[in-house]
Parts: sequence; structure tokens; C-alpha cells
Amino acid sequence: MTKHIVSTEHAPKAIGPYSQAVQQAEMLFVSGQLPLNPATGKLADGIEAQTQQCLENIKAILTAAGSDLSKVVKTTIFLKDLDNFQVVNQIYGSYFTESYPARSTVQIARLPLEAAVEIEAIATIQ
Repeated sequence: MTKHIVSTEHAPKAIGPYSQAVQQAEMLFVSGQLPLNPATGKLADGIEAQTQQCLENIKAILTAAGSDLSKVVKTTIFLKDLDNFQVVNQIYGSYFTESYPARSTVQIARLPLEAAVEIEAIATIQ
């Protein structure tokens, strides 16, 4: 089985040597999405807007691959400050309303471009 690289202009271009997502068979591995607006290349302002932008970027990549948020099986949320957990959790919950994916949330020292949050996802394509 060969891997297929997924790319869309509706999500930010990779800022390093990686792909927006890779499809292997019926699985899609979405790289961590920073809260960058794909049209402007700028970070969203504030934790609420940053969380929403990360999820919108994931949604765009899933759509480009023929998947959607209902097919996400696992996410990882990287937070600069775990004090933002409740805010992020509330926004996240508005995107995943039933059959929630498995999830990990971790605090890390620093994210690229000084973002407050980054989110990655694994989904099925069926």
C-alpha cells in the first residue's frame, strides 16, 4: 500500500518538511494544525479564536481527503497553558458533538510561532 499526500489551500501550508496530512489505506493522519489563517498566514488572536482556527484547518484537510469530523478517531491537543483547558474543551466540544474521538491533551513549553494551541488528528476515510 502506498501513502497518499493530502494538501489543500483551505488550510495553512506546512511551515517545515512535512505534509498537511497523509492517507494510508483508509486512515488519514493530519499533522498538528497551528491556528494560522490560511488566507493571511497570520495567527488568530486569543485562545478561543486560536482553538477554532486549528479545528477549522483540520476540518478543511479532512474535507480535502474525503473525510469529515465525524470520522475522527483520535486527537491530540498541545496547549501552552493548561489553564486554558476549559475554554479549549468547550470549543472542541462544539466541533465533536457525538461519538467523541479518543483524545490526549498535554501542556508543552512552547509551540511554533508562539501559538497557544496546536491540534492533530487521525481519521478514517470510508
